[in-house]
Amino acid sequence: MSAYAYRAVAASGRLVRGQLAAASESELDALLLQTGLQLIDCRPLRRGSARAAGVRVSCRELINFCFHLGQAHKAGLPILEALRDLRDSTGNPAFRDVLASLALAVEGGSGLSEAMAGFPATFDRVFVSLVRAGEKSGELSAVLEQMTASLKWQDELLAQTRRLTLYPAFVATVVLAVVAFLMAYVVPQMSEFLKNMGQDMPLHTRALVATSAFVTGYWPLLVVLPVLLVIGLRLLVRRNARARLAFDRFKLRAWFVGPILEKIVMSRFITYFQIMYASGITVVEALKTSRELAGNAVVADALARAHGFVEQGNSLSSALAQAELFPPLVLRMVKMGEDVGQLEQSLLNVTYFYNREVKESVERLQSMIEPAMTVILGLVLGWVMLAVLGPIYDTIGRIAM
Repeated sequence: MSAYAYRAVAASGRLVRGQLAAASESELDALLLQTGLQLIDCRPLRRGSARAAGVRVSCRELINFCFHLGQAHKAGLPILEALRDLRDSTGNPAFRDVLASLALAVEGGSGLSEAMAGFPATFDRVFVSLVRAGEKSGELSAVLEQMTASLKWQDELLAQTRRLTLYPAFVATVVLAVVAFLMAYVVPQMSEFLKNMGQDMPLHTRALVATSAFVTGYWPLLVVLPVLLVIGLRLLVRRNARARLAFDRFKLRAWFVGPILEKIVMSRFITYFQIMYASGITVVEALKTSRELAGNAVVADALARAHGFVEQGNSLSSALAQAELFPPLVLRMVKMGEDVGQLEQSLLNVTYFYNREVKESVERLQSMIEPAMTVILGLVLGWVMLAVLGPIYDTIGRIAM
């Protein structure tokens, strides 16, 4: 089955553009005719191209999609009608095309998960697997409700993280702007003034003058070099598996931030693992699929080992212990659930445990980072002002005497 970009005309004469997966152009024509559209022309999309894969949409758009689709299905509204309603109400033109293609595919006889699989950039493998499990178990509305709750938590965490970085970014911008102004204009004039007066400069002032000379002499390098380093690092991490593994290990071991990042990664993994298991997906398949959500090569490798351990017939708790990622409390909770036949409830408890840990850790970091940045700002500006004004006051005092 290939993806086609098409132009068609409706009975009203309105021109319709979109894309749809079909086995051939004749099948595409038949699918469009079933919806009252007359095909004008079409072209196959190259596999892997951006349009063939769909479009990336925001977390909030996915929340709206899951919520309305789940509510419509729960109320007994056919999936096709719900997709058409979502298509007509969304404000994102690119996402509207995806929804239109989903509606056409479903009307042509495809399942919802099968239609979603044609747009991996919009609906990832975990998303499609969960929808497929919901279709098979007849609990699609329940799965969509769980996905809505999970996506809401991710969106709230993302918003909180953005607020967390906003203040440090603002303070850093102010510090850099003030220091750049002092280094470029004030310090050179102050240095020339002191030399003309024959005034000896203290050590901290000489250090500031040397720093100013370096900044003014090499400022293009100081601007371009960090950008090149960031771009080079991103390319290296993206193309080299060993470099990515080393970088991800460094992130997890970073002072203070590393443990929080690890909790976020594990929380995302356990949340989707719990949803998949509750939807009827086996432990082996849930481990295999949900590890792709880790977003960290170190964690993904550890979960791959756990997946292999479960495939050999071992229990989930022993496999997670082999991964060496989960604290003893979590392992005991999972083992207890296995022993009493309440693994689903145990996974819910683990999900709550990690979500609470992440929330408290981020709030704790937020409460510490604001005063820390204020102190750093005060120290930097205090050093600059002391180095600039101290010699000037000494010179004025000597002149007055």
